[in-house]
Amino acid sequence: MRRMKYLFMFTTIASLLFFAIGCSSDKGGTNADGGQKSKDNGQSEQNETHQIKAIGYTWSEPPAKDGEGLKMLNDKLNINYDMQFVPESEYNEKLSAVMASGDIPDMIAFRSQGPTRLNYYKFAKQGAFMPLDDYIDDLEYKDYIPTHVWEAMKVDGKVYGIPTYYPAYTLTPMIRKDWLDNLGLEVPTNFEELKEVALAFTNDDPDGNGKKDTYGLVLGSGLSPDYSFGAYYSGSWYHKNDEGQYIPGLISEERKEIVEMLHDLYADGAVTPDFALMSHDDTNKEFYSGKAGIYYGTQYGMSDANMETLVEINPEAEVVPIPPFKAPDGSEGYPFEIGYLGLVAFSKANEGDTAKIEKMLEILRLGKQFIPWEERNPDNEDFDWLNGLEGKGYEMEDGKAKTIDKNNQPKSYLIDARGWPETPAAAEDWNSYKTPQLIDLVKKYSEMHEGIQHYADPTAGLISETDMNKGADLSQILTNAQSKMIGGDMPISDWNKMVEEYLSKGGQEVIDEYNEAIKENSREGIWE
Repeated sequence: MRRMKYLFMFTTIASLLFFAIGCSSDKGGTNADGGQKSKDNGQSEQNETHQIKAIGYTWSEPPAKDGEGLKMLNDKLNINYDMQFVPESEYNEKLSAVMASGDIPDMIAFRSQGPTRLNYYKFAKQGAFMPLDDYIDDLEYKDYIPTHVWEAMKVDGKVYGIPTYYPAYTLTPMIRKDWLDNLGLEVPTNFEELKEVALAFTNDDPDGNGKKDTYGLVLGSGLSPDYSFGAYYSGSWYHKNDEGQYIPGLISEERKEIVEMLHDLYADGAVTPDFALMSHDDTNKEFYSGKAGIYYGTQYGMSDANMETLVEINPEAEVVPIPPFKAPDGSEGYPFEIGYLGLVAFSKANEGDTAKIEKMLEILRLGKQFIPWEERNPDNEDFDWLNGLEGKGYEMEDGKAKTIDKNNQPKSYLIDARGWPETPAAAEDWNSYKTPQLIDLVKKYSEMHEGIQHYADPTAGLISETDMNKGADLSQILTNAQSKMIGGDMPISDWNKMVEEYLSKGGQEVIDEYNEAIKENSREGIWE
């Protein structure tokens, strides 16, 4: 019902948006008193207090509308900033109504996934946003953002959004190094070695407790984690069909090899029993309770509590990443994460108003400042100001800043407050953890990723309306069938039947639409 409601709303918006753009196109040329504003970039323009409206989403309680942090931001930039935060779950519906109202905000935030992503693409094509290509080269953080992320900002060849930071690297496999040492084994470098290790973890008492109570790989519902060990076997759009079209990895012959491997290991007891019923929390417990030796992790979003549980059970526990395996085509690297959480677009009404655009870019610059962990204290003026000054917005506790009142923090009012580090390694994510074993693991993840290539999916940031409307159901066809194949409830010889069902129920349209968009945007899968 939500999808149907969205489609109906967009039909209405499409007919109103051109009118809305036209009605709002004079906003950039009128000052607070309603008079015509000079465009001569003179002294009066420099002293003008610009009215800037923005809308964005939030997963938490928004700050007060009149907080001290907002006053600090307005004073610093000489602006009158009106930031409307909307609960993320309600954002698409609210944004659709706002865009159709005729009162289009100056700055608009979009998610990188879901319906708002489709809205960004469609509104940009309809002329709702100003192109930002002429401003990109002057951004001090421009080169921090990967090429494939900037490509995802383009619609019809022009950049209409500035991306919001999200870590570049996706979840990849990790392994109990202490179990390997106990059994005289090494970190696997190919699938044959992986199978050997998984079986040894299942049959050879790797924890030394004299019981047969361990196994190899943790697997859960939706076939998560992904044990592809590289882009070649992954769900990425890496391979092409006989017509030369990129295809989703989950229907490739290469993916079939992974399913066959997992089927064999499951039959030998080396994969989680009843994995199709296991939630993410369940799979976490399987690994961190010491039952299994191979799982997945990353540099961000890990849990100290989970690692503390594992170390309490076995103080000698050591977990390390598994590097990617070399593929038959010679590639050796993991896929990139999508690479951005969302983006911020500027209303078309601001085009030509250089002074106001500079203020809007400065709002983004303030939020995109990445302050090194060791400088996050009162001695760093930028950090101190963004966090509302020591004693008012935050206090220092055990060497780390702790928020006192977010209403006093200017960063609470920024449409994008996610600092973008110069390199992924510069993020130093390990500083957000306290458990020594987890800190060591995250450092090793950083070292591994810095030493390998990553594959940028050519569909990233592109739109397939069929995928937006049917993608979840189509993915379910594939994961359900492959789960049954792994568990022995469906013969792997039915692989082609599964693919045909996927294609006939909308998958071919998804492939056609993405490949058309790839061609229109001169995209290709690239290694970086």
